[in-house]
Amino acid sequence: MIIVVMGVCSSGKTLIGSLLAQRLSVTFYDADNFHPQSNVDKMSKGIPLDDNDRLPWLEGIARKMPQWSKRGGTVLACSALKNSYRDILKTGASNIKFVYLKGTKQVILERLRNRKGHFFPESLVDSQFETLEEPKDAIVIDITRKPDLIVEQIIENINKE
Repeated sequence: MIIVVMGVCSSGKTLIGSLLAQRLSVTFYDADNFHPQSNVDKMSKGIPLDDNDRLPWLEGIARKMPQWSKRGGTVLACSALKNSYRDILKTGASNIKFVYLKGTKQVILERLRNRKGHFFPESLVDSQFETLEEPKDAIVIDITRKPDLIVEQIIENINKE
């Protein structure tokens, strides 16, 4: 299974995804590491990515998924903000489960202000929420809980299915 931990910037995708991967003894990947430099440069300047920027990035990730599935599973941290983006990821493997880390704009802004060493500026938070299409087929998690409790909740939900 490939578990995609998704949500807007600073929702905790990398932290929760890496903790979840550790608990499940599978590989963890952060989709941010697959962005071309042009996307990173654009976001660093406070310019939101558009669908044309995201398409090759998402398609590249989807092409990696069959290999990840063969290895016994993976956890991927990826914003996957739109239904169409999630559909692209689904082309990579049939066994994908989405976990949506849901938080308010206020919580996200507070987290982003406390974040160090990341290219994503506060000015792009509004565009993240404008782009977000909340998934209807995902495990939805409140991000205000402690990370270990979030991971536990994810595992409980996955085991129910």
